[in-house]
Amino acid sequence: MSQSIFHQTVLCQTQTVAEHQSKVRSFPVSVNRVKKNLALRTNFRGNRLCVRKCKLAMGKHRHVDAIPRAVLTTNPASELSGRFNLDGNIDLQVSVSSSQPGAATQVDIKVSYSSGSLLLHWGVVCDQPGKWVLPSRRPEGTKVYKNKALRTPFVKADSESFLKIEIYDPAAQSIEFLILDEAKNKWFKNNGENFHIKLPVKNKLSQEVSVPEDLVQIQAYLRWERKGKQMYTPEQEKAEYEAARQELLEEVSRGTSVQDLRARLTKNTKAVEVKEPSVSETKTIPDELVQIQAYIRWEKAGKPNYSQEQQLIEFEEARKELSAELEKGASLDEIRKKIIKGEVQTQVAKQLKTKKYFRAERIQRKKRDLRQIINRLVDENIVEQFKDVPKVLTVIEQYAKAREEYESGPVLNKKIYKLDDNDLLVLVTKDAGKIKVHLATDSKKPLTLHWALSRTSEEWLLPPGNALPPGSVALTEAAETPFKAGSLSHPSFEVQSLDIEVDDDTFKGIPFVILSEGNWIKNNGSNFYIEFTEKKQIRKDFGDGKGTAKFLLDKIAEKESEAQKSFMHRFNIASDLIDEARSAGRLGLAGILVWMRFMATRQLIWNKNYNVKPREISKAQDRLTDLLQDVYTSYPQYREIVRMILSTVGRGGEGDVGQRIRDEILVIQRNNDCKGGMMEEWHQKLHNNTSPDDVVICQALIDYINSDFDIGVYWKTLNDNGITKERLLSYDRAIHSEPNFRRDQKEGLLRDLGNYMRTLKAVHSGADLESAIANCMGYKSEGQGFMVGVQINPVPGLPAGFPGLLEFVMEHVEDKNVEPLLEGLLEAREELQPSLSKSQSRLKDLIFLDVALDSTVRTAVERGYEELNNAAPEKIMYFISLVLENLALSSDDNEDLIYCLKGWDLALSMCKSNDTHWALYAKSVLDRTRLALTNKAQLYQEILQPSAEYLGSLLGVDQWAVEIFTEEIIRAGSAASLSTLLNRLDPVLRKTANLGSWQVISPVETVGYVEVVNELLAVQNKSYERPTILIAKSVKGEEEIPDGTVAVLTPDMPDVLSHVSVRARNSKVCFATCFDPNILANLQENKGKLLRLKPTSADVVYSQVKEGEFTDDQSTHLKDIGSVSPISLARKKFSGRYAISSEEFTGEMVGAKSRNIAYLKGKVASWIGIPTSVAIPFGVFEHVLSDKSNQAVAERINILKKKLIEGDFSVLKEIRETVLQLNAPPQLVEELKTKMKSSGMPWPGDEGEQRWEQAWKAIKKVWGSKWNERAYFSTRKVKLDHEYLSMAVLVQEVVNADYAFVIHTINPSSGDSSEIYAEVVKGLGETLVGAYPGRALSFVCKKSDLNSPQIMGYPSKPVGLFIRRSIIFRSDSNGEDLEGYAGAGLYDSVPMDEEETVVLDYSSDQLILDGKFRQSILSSIARAGNEIEGLYGSPQDIEGVIKDGKLYVVQTRPQM
Repeated sequence: MSQSIFHQTVLCQTQTVAEHQSKVRSFPVSVNRVKKNLALRTNFRGNRLCVRKCKLAMGKHRHVDAIPRAVLTTNPASELSGRFNLDGNIDLQVSVSSSQPGAATQVDIKVSYSSGSLLLHWGVVCDQPGKWVLPSRRPEGTKVYKNKALRTPFVKADSESFLKIEIYDPAAQSIEFLILDEAKNKWFKNNGENFHIKLPVKNKLSQEVSVPEDLVQIQAYLRWERKGKQMYTPEQEKAEYEAARQELLEEVSRGTSVQDLRARLTKNTKAVEVKEPSVSETKTIPDELVQIQAYIRWEKAGKPNYSQEQQLIEFEEARKELSAELEKGASLDEIRKKIIKGEVQTQVAKQLKTKKYFRAERIQRKKRDLRQIINRLVDENIVEQFKDVPKVLTVIEQYAKAREEYESGPVLNKKIYKLDDNDLLVLVTKDAGKIKVHLATDSKKPLTLHWALSRTSEEWLLPPGNALPPGSVALTEAAETPFKAGSLSHPSFEVQSLDIEVDDDTFKGIPFVILSEGNWIKNNGSNFYIEFTEKKQIRKDFGDGKGTAKFLLDKIAEKESEAQKSFMHRFNIASDLIDEARSAGRLGLAGILVWMRFMATRQLIWNKNYNVKPREISKAQDRLTDLLQDVYTSYPQYREIVRMILSTVGRGGEGDVGQRIRDEILVIQRNNDCKGGMMEEWHQKLHNNTSPDDVVICQALIDYINSDFDIGVYWKTLNDNGITKERLLSYDRAIHSEPNFRRDQKEGLLRDLGNYMRTLKAVHSGADLESAIANCMGYKSEGQGFMVGVQINPVPGLPAGFPGLLEFVMEHVEDKNVEPLLEGLLEAREELQPSLSKSQSRLKDLIFLDVALDSTVRTAVERGYEELNNAAPEKIMYFISLVLENLALSSDDNEDLIYCLKGWDLALSMCKSNDTHWALYAKSVLDRTRLALTNKAQLYQEILQPSAEYLGSLLGVDQWAVEIFTEEIIRAGSAASLSTLLNRLDPVLRKTANLGSWQVISPVETVGYVEVVNELLAVQNKSYERPTILIAKSVKGEEEIPDGTVAVLTPDMPDVLSHVSVRARNSKVCFATCFDPNILANLQENKGKLLRLKPTSADVVYSQVKEGEFTDDQSTHLKDIGSVSPISLARKKFSGRYAISSEEFTGEMVGAKSRNIAYLKGKVASWIGIPTSVAIPFGVFEHVLSDKSNQAVAERINILKKKLIEGDFSVLKEIRETVLQLNAPPQLVEELKTKMKSSGMPWPGDEGEQRWEQAWKAIKKVWGSKWNERAYFSTRKVKLDHEYLSMAVLVQEVVNADYAFVIHTINPSSGDSSEIYAEVVKGLGETLVGAYPGRALSFVCKKSDLNSPQIMGYPSKPVGLFIRRSIIFRSDSNGEDLEGYAGAGLYDSVPMDEEETVVLDYSSDQLILDGKFRQSILSSIARAGNEIEGLYGSPQDIEGVIKDGKLYVVQTRPQM
């Protein structure tokens, strides 16, 4: 928290209200002026800060906005009236009255004229005749006209119009007005003059009764507090002060003394008896001393975080202490010397500058339903491919290709220009030390080249004689050479050409124009120019643009030479390409983003041989950003990428801001007498071509001046932002000099450069907060001399209170304690969201504001890392929730992020309520949030990186810039900050929840050589020749364990009961997840070394081993790793039955899966549901394949199987696809229908032929899964004869599960047979046993106490699968649950209907929130496992579901 009693809110009650109003009032007009206005009402006199007291001087002019000490007169005003005749038959009557002292003067105006468009055009006059002052309190509907008058509509009634005005300003002497019929544009005047009505004049006071300003402030505060501490607009704030003042004046007029007022307002219930005035009453204690005394009291109290009420009390106590000193006889000078010591006064002065009026120190965030900001806007074709239409090459393009192949030396440059309907090729090569320039065109007209050589881009130097081709004519500074018909190298082409050779390597290029039949041909109005310098080497290692909008990127590359001329050219070309990019979808827009990003990071040339006005750049930016705004509006699924493009391009100028860049630098030079040196060089650069570098240069100058002209600071700012001396010298108008200013120029330069910075940012910066706010709130800047002015109107329709939020943000934007700032930024973004989804002309300004708020969150969080160093977990969690909210607000598809955010809210609530599970639950939310970040990074990589690589290769971008492209995009957003915060919290949660650094899935002690791989999937079919410990960064859950692998260690989080986990335990392979990145990094450093792993149930101890330490038995074991005996299968034959009921299940007909489910039926307790089942037995597939109707399919499969035997594994997919072409024999359909109906199952065909076709396709998919890659390679490893593998199909009705579970009746991690281990997921069980990321809810339960399950981990799986009432067809092969080979999960179970993937919200899940419900469900799962284990007499691996609280078991097998 801030170490400032003053900073937090109002302590010093006596600083003038006018000062407060100046702060607030300046905000909507100009954010830039906020800081300047903070000190408008303070003066420094000598070494003391004095707060200005504005006392009313009767009879003297006072601006109406300044609010003085309130003065009550005891002399009532007299009533005045006047009558006027308008246009002969219209009567105007004006009445003026003041009802009582201290009240407003009321002016009633009545006109015998009825019009709905009648306006009073008016103002009041104080002490300067003819000068109108505009009162702050105005009738409803009043508008300010050109800041010179007010216009108030009359109220129409029958044939007359009425208006009542109340004037509160006691200095107002008269009211002047005209009347306007706006519809007819008709003015009513008083004989050609203004109507002038005198107001009541107050008599000179024989007695003044004052209400001190500090009491007005307290009364205003109390009113504000009663109204719920609202965010007031400046107008509301003024009204509140006036109302507070009026309330006190009325009390005084009724006889209440100021002392009684003070006693009441400062909560002193003892009325003060007014006797003889005391010393303290006759001597006024200066407010500055009260402020200092209050500060001293606060320091002595330990700088507590006072509430606003406490601060007011403290201030009054300080006043009492000083009054007591006066009573004892001390003088004010003595008190001053006593309390003003050292830095106290300076510190108090600093506190006053940060004091906030009518502001809560933290904004009150609205309670929102976070689901309201969920976006499910996903582009379906993320990796769509765009088929290129073969491009027809022009004559010159064909010629250029042939000529390049002909040239023996390297190509330094190649350009093809348009010459009306023809082309011009310029090819520059280098051979034997000479530069060769070859020009060719397909134009039929006679052409002459008017050319020269240059050492800089703008020179025209006469070529030396040995460089002039035959027929050339030397002129003064150039030469002319005619083109000749044909080409010596390629006579078949109908072109005219010429060749130039230059052997002087000091020449850098050739400028030229072309003369054709007396007409000059130029390059878009400029000279042609070709450089001799060698282009960056184009890389050819990024393929053919796969995963990109290749046609668009090729077009961008073609136009890059034109785009290099200036930002105007680049932005206009981008605008021309937007339609094509949009049509190409997300990948098209990704191409534009990559191009603009390469530009922004200076990988592309910004300006080359082209002088362009800033206003032209601004206009081009406006055109591009307008088009992007249209895409944002019409295609919400692309908003995230459009935001990124906009922030890269910059805002562009509205009005004539672009031209002001040129104009204002001249004014700065003139006003501050700095017309030479660096400022003149910068001026020339700005006039030639302004760029985002100018924002950095301006900031460097400001930093240099603020550092007392330290030139090192100037260079540091430049270098920190990527601008070196070499870059300054590379501009077409180079900056050679360093700044060198005089001390007397400091104040003016800081003022003018500060204003100039806003102009530069308005054009170039897309994420600058101050200029973005000003652009939305509106501002006006008058022109000076020859300069144009600019006026930006506020964006209409912004939510009420939004300006106050932005003001809060700007007031706190540099605070060290960033938490209140983050809350303000996010509240502003939330308030802005509805406006961002509406179409309006100024939408892009709101987008830029949102981008700026987003960016400020990131910088604030990074600044706040230090305050989190010793922070409690709940504070880190709160920061995580704020940053996560920010990321969600910037994302197109944010449903997962929103549910993560709701998870953090629940975790915080659990933590604050001391729930014993808070850390365990928070760890699951952390894991899910990490998964969400990983998915987002992968999406960016998929969308952006291929385009960056392909376009980067075409444009010759530095390889390092291409390689880190997507990484830098991610780092620039909130995801990087969020990841850092998660890394800080993770070890805290693991320690609190006693999780340790490991989760051991298969605890096998082993020894092996360390190998590091990215994905287990990539090496699952590999065979290692020596025992290998794999450190795999990614393990999804369905992979095979490679031969020769003795351990798999991963930071990934596969479920303990996932297929890969089961296979690891079956194969006696050590398998564990490591949560500590430091431990994992240390293991990776041991790559190639021999390690021993000793796992326990919760840890893995590892140590390095020397090979000589092994015994012979161990060595033999290492050599024999991976060797297995072949597994034989009995061939299954067709029994003559296409379908059987569960009573007919035998080992010859079906696999163990079907037999086990039939065995359970009728044997388990009635509370355990067993789904009804039928089966398609072994041999049916082969029999169907042999049917005549499927002869062609059978022949095709036999051909493919031969290829498979020969080692062509690519045919596996084709075999599966071919199986889907099988036709169903009528007998199969009839038998299956009969068995299903007789068993009480629904028959799909009853719902129509289409439903049966869905079922038949699902059956074929189960049969085809025999050729799954994973299954095929797994059977090969154990030498199982794949030909003998038969597939039955178990048919069951799908239970549309609320939850699914898997039970192991012996804890697989510890081997403890007294303990049941189970995992639970929402929806269907496929997310548990399949390759779905995240963890399930896991628990253990002692068999001796089945009613006390112990949670081991809460769920982090982001999605669940749900399905309608349907049928599922389960694989049931003869190659599963064999001795030494489980084979579980290798083959597919296929529901007839597609599952719906639902993003899960655990924060509203009964299993998470309701402890009794959770205990009931988990206990029933444990009891079911224990009962089924008892039935079989052996450990079981059980799968089941929960529906409406009832438990169903869908299969069981022996636990391996």
